Amino acid sequence: MLLPDWAVLNAAIDWLGHGSWRLAWWQIVLYTLATTHVTIAAVTIFLHRAQAHRALDLHAIAAHGLRFWLWLGTGMVTREWVAIHRKHHAKCETAADPHSPQVRGLNAVLWRGAELYRAEAGNLETLRKFGHGTPDDWIERNVYSRYSGLGIGLMLILDLALFGALGAAVWAVQMLWIPFWAAGVVNGLGHYWGYRNFEVPDASTNLSPWGLVIGGEELHNNHHTYPTSAKFSVKPYEFDMGWVYIRLLQKIGWATVRKLPPKLQLGDLRPMADEKTLEALIANRYEVMASYARGVRQACKAEMAALQARRGDLSMLKAARRWLHRDAQRVPARAVSQLALVRAAHPALDKMLTMREELRQLWLNTSQSREQLTAGLQAWCRRAESSGIAALRDFSIGLRAVRV
Repeated sequence: MLLPDWAVLNAAIDWLGHGSWRLAWWQIVLYTLATTHVTIAAVTIFLHRAQAHRALDLHAIAAHGLRFWLWLGTGMVTREWVAIHRKHHAKCETAADPHSPQVRGLNAVLWRGAELYRAEAGNLETLRKFGHGTPDDWIERNVYSRYSGLGIGLMLILDLALFGALGAAVWAVQMLWIPFWAAGVVNGLGHYWGYRNFEVPDASTNLSPWGLVIGGEELHNNHHTYPTSAKFSVKPYEFDMGWVYIRLLQKIGWATVRKLPPKLQLGDLRPMADEKTLEALIANRYEVMASYARGVRQACKAEMAALQARRGDLSMLKAARRWLHRDAQRVPARAVSQLALVRAAHPALDKMLTMREELRQLWLNTSQSREQLTAGLQAWCRRAESSGIAALRDFSIGLRAVRV
């Protein structure tokens, strides 16, 4: 009786040390990275782009496969995630935003993002108002939502069976992956640090032009500019891994893209701006204003060259130039007085910033008729082209060629 007991004990010890797969350490690392990447892909494709923003439709096989994996790998409930994310867009950077680093502080969102998510998931009003249109079939009601913790429990059992005691570490990484990268890095750093292609009203930033680690979610400023787009990359040098997967799903008939970022179209130069110009300006306002920002930088460069030729002091202009293209509400308090001094010392830059705000008001002004707005745009173009500022003149001429 003793020998069989020792055989069982030895087998148990061997299983704890090696698991049933008996993989090398680097193979276990690759497995962990592969499974966490599948989770990232499921979040960005299914939860974010398909469910929250309806940017694409997924075939039932793809939709349920990704939903099942999220149940195993995260335990997140689709309705809760979608509702919280939609509220973030609707209330961005206000006190009602579930996870704004501008309101709650970067450390709170970066390190306690999962806690903020759980707290908001308990808000029934958020779920009622923002959770509409999410899956409500039998398996969602009776399994995925009702037993959201069962999936991650099954994942733990699977990891332990495959890798023995080391499976607990694999499982821990799998469970922490989304809370850290999505709830922490994207929601935290994605509204705090990085570069901006577009001056949207919120503080969203692109963390990196290459969306590899977080499936394209790194391009957060692009997403906040065009939230209903299935593709997050907009510049030639940007890469969106999630879009690669969507294109593959398209090829096998498992995805239908509903919307992409608008592309600025140029046609023949009109003698003057008209209603079509106004329509194109409003439809492509973020791309147009990004072009205007390039003109501001060009004018700033010319001012610096002229100042350098006079052997003047460049320090103040160099310090303020990063804020010249920003909307007034996005300029930090510490830079406001500095920017005012630069504008007073450089009339050309002041003129460009003043006219930038006037142009922006054309799509913010809801009290004027279409004819009045068109007349305002025509007057704006005349003043721009007679301003004597090369960058402003060139922008206005280009604007008259914009098409929907």
